[in-house]
Amino acid sequence: MAVNRMFRVCPTSGLSFHEPAEKLIRWNAVAAVVSLLVGGILSLLVILTRWQVVHLLPPDWFYLALTAHGLDMLIFWIIFFEIAVLYFCASTLLRCRIAAPRWAWAGFWLMIIGALVNNVAVFRGDSSVMFTSYAPMGAHPAFYLGLILFAVGALVACFVFFGTLVVAKSEKTYNGSVPLVTFGAVTAAIIAVFTIASGAIILIPTFLWSLGYVSHIDSLMYRTVWWAFGHSAQQINVAAHVSVWYAIAAIVFNAKPMSEKVSRAAFLLYIFFLQLASAHHLLADPGLTSHWKIFNTSYAMYLAVLASMVHGLTVPGAIEVAQRNKGFNNGLFEWLRKAPWSNPSFSAMFISLVGFGFLGGISGVMMGTEQLNLIIHNTIYVPGHFHATVVIGTTLAFMGLTYFLIPTLFRRELMFPGMAKWQPYIFGLGMCGFSLFMMGAGTLGVPRRHWDMSFAGNALPYEFPGTAWLMMSLMAIFGLAAIVGGIMYLLITVGSVFLGKRIVTPGFAYVRAKDGVAPTMRPVEVAFESHGTNIGIAGFAAPGTFILAIVFLIAFILYYFVNWKYLSTVWPLS
Repeated sequence: MAVNRMFRVCPTSGLSFHEPAEKLIRWNAVAAVVSLLVGGILSLLVILTRWQVVHLLPPDWFYLALTAHGLDMLIFWIIFFEIAVLYFCASTLLRCRIAAPRWAWAGFWLMIIGALVNNVAVFRGDSSVMFTSYAPMGAHPAFYLGLILFAVGALVACFVFFGTLVVAKSEKTYNGSVPLVTFGAVTAAIIAVFTIASGAIILIPTFLWSLGYVSHIDSLMYRTVWWAFGHSAQQINVAAHVSVWYAIAAIVFNAKPMSEKVSRAAFLLYIFFLQLASAHHLLADPGLTSHWKIFNTSYAMYLAVLASMVHGLTVPGAIEVAQRNKGFNNGLFEWLRKAPWSNPSFSAMFISLVGFGFLGGISGVMMGTEQLNLIIHNTIYVPGHFHATVVIGTTLAFMGLTYFLIPTLFRRELMFPGMAKWQPYIFGLGMCGFSLFMMGAGTLGVPRRHWDMSFAGNALPYEFPGTAWLMMSLMAIFGLAAIVGGIMYLLITVGSVFLGKRIVTPGFAYVRAKDGVAPTMRPVEVAFESHGTNIGIAGFAAPGTFILAIVFLIAFILYYFVNWKYLSTVWPLS
């Protein structure tokens, strides 16, 4: 029997891994963790430079490290892991063979080559143009070539994912609709295709410009089209990590969505409106009409925000319903108090959800208001916001999923289990403080990318208030705590995958694709099935989650209007 027709059935979870898909998931996950390692080292250098007491790097090295950090973290680490998630959601959850594994490997190696070429270009020292690489600031041609190769490889992976969905449908490996987690992955892949197309539209002519074949790149056109790529790349992350939230709720609690129709509709809102939110990066730019800015950052963006608020309600709501069904019914929050807080998959997911909502979500809506955007545009508030969304939200959710994949996918026992219990708290809470104090410093005007906030030696110096210096110091301290949490994650994952005790599975079985897989489903696999649940309409099933939603709404309103108060002090009227 040909190897590429073989499945491995996990005896504990009941999940079925198609061997080529299993290898692809593993290697994409490993490439992601290597990118995280490189980006993490660079983050330490950046933090110790922005901490004025240390001020480690000279300016040229700082901008080099900042450029490489942004690319390795925001693109390479996250997208490699997301491709692993796509293959898992298509092949494993739908119990079908992966489509075109050779094309999948070709895409993987294109991504590897692209990431290496881009990193080499940056570390050469002549491509310190930041993650945004705004024209007319030019980089070495290899910088753009690396990004293009990586994007093409990711696009190939997306089409393999879509092809796998077709295979699953034609071979009838599932009944009814695809599971909600897979539906979320479909959302991420659709946004990814839009994102990569936008990147091609702007990066290919910029690559030709760097070679001298194109004479001029209009800077406003570049910024407008680039953000359709740059911001939408982060929207892939939102759809992916929300899918992971649902997955972990199913894994840990056997939780079913409160209403699959509502959750699926929220994912569709991401597809229709989430990419438009990129306009909040351009609100201070001339040349774009007020009508365009208002439409994109109000009516359109709010529908995408509504989708995230739906997921932020339904995920803990599903957990609450599952916990109450197990007997945790005393008061409003016994279900939450008795949750498995020592399980790193759950704790990582829950901190991810809360941090993404309270810090990333609220600050993002505030930034999307044109008047308020003027207060914090191009200040360090902006990276404070996206560290809350991309790091607390996405990275921490991916870390939580890793703790499930190590024993089921890599078949290794988790090393340092005591450390694993604490890792999400140290990383997550450290990053929460890091983002919060960064936003505080940005509100006081500290610049986003400047090497030296003291502006030492400048003809027109500016002295920030002492509170801003305190905020930056606290930002650095919490950032170092988050780096410790990141080191713990790397020790646990690398140690477990390469040195952990191999899990012996005597009930381990291979079956052929044409014979079907997993004839009897285990609880974890059943939780991933499409249920068509509609618990929310049946009654007030999650009162604790409702109270948490009210707390979030009050925080949202208070923070929003506090920023209007800040705005009123910019141009005082009497």
